[in-house]
Amino acid sequence: METLDWWAKNIFYIAMPYFLVLMAWEWFALRRAKSKGKRGYEIKDSSVSISLGLIKLGMRALCAGYTGWLFAFVYEHRLFTLSPLVWWTWVLLFFADDFTYYWYHRSAHRCRLFWMEHVNHHSSEHYNLSTALRQSTLGPAYTFVFYLPLAFVGFHPLAIAVQFGISLIYQYWIHTEAIDRLGFLEKFMNTPSHHRVHHGSNGIYIDKNYAGILIIWDKLFGTFQEERRDVPVKYGLVHDLKTFSLPTVIFHETAFMLRQVWNAKGWRNKLGWIFGPPEWSPDGPQYPPDHPYWQTQAATKAS
Repeated sequence: METLDWWAKNIFYIAMPYFLVLMAWEWFALRRAKSKGKRGYEIKDSSVSISLGLIKLGMRALCAGYTGWLFAFVYEHRLFTLSPLVWWTWVLLFFADDFTYYWYHRSAHRCRLFWMEHVNHHSSEHYNLSTALRQSTLGPAYTFVFYLPLAFVGFHPLAIAVQFGISLIYQYWIHTEAIDRLGFLEKFMNTPSHHRVHHGSNGIYIDKNYAGILIIWDKLFGTFQEERRDVPVKYGLVHDLKTFSLPTVIFHETAFMLRQVWNAKGWRNKLGWIFGPPEWSPDGPQYPPDHPYWQTQAATKAS
């Protein structure tokens, strides 16, 4: 268990050279590719992304005490004991963790309260490896709740922490335009192409491809969208921030939500602004004009 404890505490620090080497490679690769429409790096944008990543590391350290206690408490009342010393436990945990991540990630896009913190990750109009570091600053305070059932089933909290780290490290390299499609891997793995779709604010790309490592969950649950060469991905938000102010990037959605809740009439509308999806409003969905929703509405009216 001492080895497992060491990996749980240090996995992100061990990955730092991997992050930096890949970022340097991508920077050179995208400098050559700018003529092909790839945006590459922008210093201010990448500085915001890296700053948010560092803030999240600090928040993770601040929250480690009570999250660790809760995981230990749940594990003490577990249904089974799935020893991390047995190889097949890690196979089960790999799939269980990836399945859990899919539903956490989907929730983070479909409930404004969770979107309020996850929106930071989508606020860049660029798509490169520094974007992967543009993490939510409030995430460590609550996202662990989605993973508590794994401890209740019987996975050791330290094993959960290690697998969680492996998943995030995998997801780092898929934040790039420097890699095109990857053949048969596209069928079952989350790839740069699939994740570019996820970061798109084009109508057909919104709320698609929530996968962590395996894209199979999106294909099973109807949220998969292939990257289309005739629809270049527009990165960022439906309404881009147009600022590199760190406080604005972190708190803009929180401020918007609180204003709407304050001004909303009736508890149903107030709760809608908190727990409804990001496009929710009392006047109906506020999708962008190119969203398939409007085509469906037009077809319904015409029939």
